[in-house]
Amino acid sequence: MQGKRSGESSVITSILMVPEDANPAGNVHGGVIMKHIDETAGVVAFRHCRTNAVTASIDSIVFHYPVFIGNLLTLKANLNLAARTSMEVGVRVESEDLLTGEVRHTASAYLTFVSLDEQGHPKEVPPLLIETEAEKRRNRQALERRKARLDERNKHREEKH
Repeated sequence: MQGKRSGESSVITSILMVPEDANPAGNVHGGVIMKHIDETAGVVAFRHCRTNAVTASIDSIVFHYPVFIGNLLTLKANLNLAARTSMEVGVRVESEDLLTGEVRHTASAYLTFVSLDEQGHPKEVPPLLIETEAEKRRNRQALERRKARLDERNKHREEKH
């Protein structure tokens, strides 16, 4: 299977936040932002493996600043890791006040997706070709997060038995 570069699947999405995205005070609901994070990361996973890809886990999402009606939400998503059948996608969320031009790093998240074949079984994904120092760093950090997730999953399995 031929490897792919991160840039071949990366995505930048921008969405204008409107009243139905927010509470009566004008704050955009965290769940709305989480939905956009999942959708944007899903596109990256699909583009990398060119199969159905489903969300397996979402590492913590930390909201640094609120987002308001009228802000432009921009999500920048890249593939950080391709394992055998799973992939980690990192998403950086920024909000822009269109009146002032101020851009704030609003949130970050890491999502794991699993590639599925036509029968819904895990399917191997293309390897990720890592070229830049930033890609090497993101891949190294993704491997650490993957190890922590697998250790936690194994711990829970052992507790059940």
